[in-house]
Amino acid sequence: MSASPKIIPIGKLLRAENSRFVAGCRVKELETPALGSLVKVKLEDQSEIYGLITHILINDDNLVRQLVSGVSIPSEYTADNRYNRNLPVEIHVLTVGYAQNGQNAHRLPPRPPLSLDQLFLCDDADVRQFTSQHGYLRHILRLQDQPIEELLAAHFAQVKPLQTAEWYKTACEKVITLLQDDYDQLTRVLDVLSELETE
Repeated sequence: MSASPKIIPIGKLLRAENSRFVAGCRVKELETPALGSLVKVKLEDQSEIYGLITHILINDDNLVRQLVSGVSIPSEYTADNRYNRNLPVEIHVLTVGYAQNGQNAHRLPPRPPLSLDQLFLCDDADVRQFTSQHGYLRHILRLQDQPIEELLAAHFAQVKPLQTAEWYKTACEKVITLLQDDYDQLTRVLDVLSELETE
């Protein structure tokens, strides 16, 4: 980690509700965000809303439809479409908590962020602090429309190097406790997480 890590803006909000929100970014900004990354939005009252990237959506448009039907696509057309396209890449985020007056809470925020608020990728210090307690994991396990085992694995892979070995063990125990009544889902989660044991 560098001596003075910078907080990286990766997009602006398109729409939001208390439990989730969607930000848009240009393709050239897509190198930074990744599945399972911890992100945050700073509100005007200086509070912050934290979330996990659950999926990234790249919509098509009429020009793309025309280009893909061509036999060959000149590289300048591809570059222009990727860097100057009108439709933004959509970053879908699950809200997992918020911070107010310097205190983290792993509950839903009192109000959602607003359109055009900036979305930031959390630096290592933010990730360590927010994930030091495991209460936020329950939000991930309640997702109905996503493969939560893949999201958990991606998130744990990013957090594990920043936390202690005890953190990872406790996080896995928390997941097992929360999924104890859903054997099928628990089996899928443990199967994917087992790959992290050898990394």
